[in-house]
Amino acid sequence: MRSTGIRRTCVTLMACSMALTACGSGDDEAADGKTRITVNCMPPKSAKVDRSFFEADIKAFEKRNPDIDVVPRDAFPCQDPKTFDAKLAGGQMEDVFYTYFTDAGHVADINQAADITSYVKDLKSYDTIQRQLRDIYTVDGRIYGIPRTGYSMGLIYNRKLFERAGLDPDRPPATWDELRDAAKKIAGLGNGTVGYADYSAQNQGGWHFTAELYSQGGDVVSEDGKKATIDTPEGKAVLQNLKDMRWTDNSMGSKQLLVINDVQQMMGSGKLGMYLSAPDNIPILVKEKGGNYEDLALAPMPGGRGTLIGGDGYMFNKKATPEQIKAGLKWLDHMFLTPGDGFLGDYARAKKNDAPVGLPEPRLFSGAADAKDQQVKKANANVPVNNYQAFLDGNQDLEMKIEPPRAQQIYSVLDSAVSSVLTKKDADIDKLLSDASGKIDSILARG
Repeated sequence: MRSTGIRRTCVTLMACSMALTACGSGDDEAADGKTRITVNCMPPKSAKVDRSFFEADIKAFEKRNPDIDVVPRDAFPCQDPKTFDAKLAGGQMEDVFYTYFTDAGHVADINQAADITSYVKDLKSYDTIQRQLRDIYTVDGRIYGIPRTGYSMGLIYNRKLFERAGLDPDRPPATWDELRDAAKKIAGLGNGTVGYADYSAQNQGGWHFTAELYSQGGDVVSEDGKKATIDTPEGKAVLQNLKDMRWTDNSMGSKQLLVINDVQQMMGSGKLGMYLSAPDNIPILVKEKGGNYEDLALAPMPGGRGTLIGGDGYMFNKKATPEQIKAGLKWLDHMFLTPGDGFLGDYARAKKNDAPVGLPEPRLFSGAADAKDQQVKKANANVPVNNYQAFLDGNQDLEMKIEPPRAQQIYSVLDSAVSSVLTKKDADIDKLLSDASGKIDSILARG
């Protein structure tokens, strides 16, 4: 699952575009003798500013590399889970194609991506990328892709509601007990104010269950990926906490089966105290939902044990020629992997065009490259960066954990458990976890 900010290419990890007609043919020469590569995840026409950035960056790349012709493809979103496997099997992927982190192992396992291990030595930025992100695209010691962005889940909260409820906005809840207490106080403000909201439909409830389980120190599946590990004290704690807040505290409101747009609307309108999300939600709340940057703050995941990370990157069509792979790596370096520059890193350009600069993520690089990227970002910040300091500080102590294998299928199962405790006062948590565990075991057994 990805977090749903429309500039996760346009501020963090944007949900971009994927062509439904493109394919990687292995024909790497244009009529003029150039190496031609097709690429996807071009911002849609409706995102005018971001599309103009993307087009300008491709033009600059081609000027610098006159022997390469880049053909971008656009549709919305970057990747449709319903058609992704069919496109892979049908050979319809672009030469350089977008993937979520959770796709990497699957695409490599079914032999639908080129092995680029021998080529990354020419990618000057590769060693500057955080190792844990690089490892996501490394399968059995072979490299099949390049990460582009990464995010981690945290707690978005409304500072103004915290103050009105007698809470210290500079001391966000660090545990689930503290969150529960804060949610009760915020809901006590009345007038339809909700203390804490969570998703429980369209696989999003399962996604958040996973993040909450990680925060408790639990796991969704065993280390070998063969068995469910949700029917545990940690899994029970997740559901019990939601059930208690919903029915005992009445701090989650009566309307349930919410999805991300519902919750964003609540937060943007000033009627919600807290919800789990990644930093990319903040500009959405301001630009589309009526929120205010000054009121919105970000804290690390409550619980203090772990947090869910996600992100995206690019892989290469298995039919791509060596020339196309080399050209594609050069394009990725130019577009996404130069600290303080390129489509995601040109913070001065973003600021000039009124795009938010200064959010704590994505944070792709390490070492000196990260220091340079953060320096340029800070110099061009136009959002209240102090509101996110707790998130940055707290994340240092959390275990960063990727989504489970077969994530979307598992999330569908977990949706039912989450929705049950939020809509049925007499929901049997032990039975919900036992039933879900059996279903997840069956999913994992099918590979």
